Amino acid sequence: MTRPPLPPFTRETATEKVRLAEDGWNSRDPQRVAGAYTPDSVWRNRAEFLTGRPAIEAFLTRKWARELDYRLIKELWAFTDNRIAVRFAYEYRDDSGHWFRAYGNENWEFGPDGLMRHRLASINEHPISESDRKFHWPLGRRPDDHPGLSDFGF
Repeated sequence: MTRPPLPPFTRETATEKVRLAEDGWNSRDPQRVAGAYTPDSVWRNRAEFLTGRPAIEAFLTRKWARELDYRLIKELWAFTDNRIAVRFAYEYRDDSGHWFRAYGNENWEFGPDGLMRHRLASINEHPISESDRKFHWPLGRRPDDHPGLSDFGF
C-alpha cells in the first residue's frame, strides 16, 4: 500500500501532503487518520508518546471525544526529501461550551510508501471567547476559499 504523494517531496507535493493531512484530521475519523501512519509509527504529542496505529487510533478517539466542534488548519513550513515541517492551529469547545485555540508545530518523517513513520508535535493552547473564533466552516473539510493561517496572522 502507498499513500501518495510520495517522497522525495517538492514544494507542490509537500503542500498537497499537508492539505491531505488537514483534511483527514478534520474528518475526526480516528481509523481514517491512523491509516496515514506506518503500523509502527512513533509519535510525540505534547507529553504523550505513542507507538503504532492502535495507540494512535485510541489517542484520537479520546481526543475528539473531548475536543468538540474541532476545526484545524495546517500550513507547510519547510520540507526536504522525506520530511515535512508544519505549523497549525485548531479550535474546539469542551463539553461545558468553553472554546479553545491551540497552536503548534509538527515534524513529519515519511517512508518511501508515503506513510508517516514519525510525528513530533509541540502544542500550546489557550481559552478564547466564542466571539474570538476564526474557524467557522461546517464541520469537515475546510473549504478551499477559507483563509489559511497566514491570512489570520497566526
